[in-house]
Amino acid sequence: TDLLKISHTKLHLLEDLSIKNKQRMSNLAQFDSDFYQSNFTIDNQEQSGDDSNAYGNLYGSRKQQAGEQPQPASFVPSEMLMSSGYAGQFFQPASNSDYYSQSPYIDSFDEEPPLLEELGIHFDHIWQKTLTVLNPMKPADGSIMNETDLTGPILFCVALGATLLLAGKVQFGYVYGMSAIGCLVIHALLNLMSSSGVSYGCVASVLGYCLLPMVILSGCAMFFSLQGIFGTMSSLVIIGWCSLSASKIFIAALHMEGQQLLVAYPCAILYGLFALLTIF
Repeated sequence: TDLLKISHTKLHLLEDLSIKNKQRMSNLAQFDSDFYQSNFTIDNQEQSGDDSNAYGNLYGSRKQQAGEQPQPASFVPSEMLMSSGYAGQFFQPASNSDYYSQSPYIDSFDEEPPLLEELGIHFDHIWQKTLTVLNPMKPADGSIMNETDLTGPILFCVALGATLLLAGKVQFGYVYGMSAIGCLVIHALLNLMSSSGVSYGCVASVLGYCLLPMVILSGCAMFFSLQGIFGTMSSLVIIGWCSLSASKIFIAALHMEGQQLLVAYPCAILYGLFALLTIF
């Protein structure tokens, strides 16, 4: 009897558990249906498909109508349209050779002087001035000598300093200093003596070109000493050569006839200072 009672109680418990499980499952199903509740049905899906098809048909009809409309041909030139025989270039205009031949810019460019002439460097004038200095008896051309050409003078000053350096005398500062002061003094004297006047650049150009014989003397000082009778006589000849060439050029450029000795005297003093640098 006790065993029967225990079995009946177990059965009742199992039945209660099964009933509770069924109730829990039903509650979960009800919760899912409430949580995922929606008004979307198959009929709504079919209706949305019909609407999209209608919109596509309407868009296609409008696109077809737009494609059938004739486009104006006046806005697009015929040369820019791609032809069946496309050669690889779009709208290539034909070149007009007459336009380039008649252009004023090309003519003006051809008529421009060379760059060295614009800078005031004339090699033919430099060569003529050098020959005039080397030959004191040659008459000077006043039109060429009355120019502010400093290419030759700077070259000859550098050459004088270089030859003195090779002879063991570093005298670049003295060469440049005496050249500047000497040009100022000669410029003042010539403005007082001549009626037309002269520029400082012209005086520096003439005195610089006439420094070429002094460069020859300093070149000789590299090989033998000039501190003797031969050196003294050579220096006097070079000083006379430089001063005679400078005075000849000044007389021709400034039209100072009959005053060559007056111009040669201060020039001889200036070149005598350069000779002292060369000898001692």
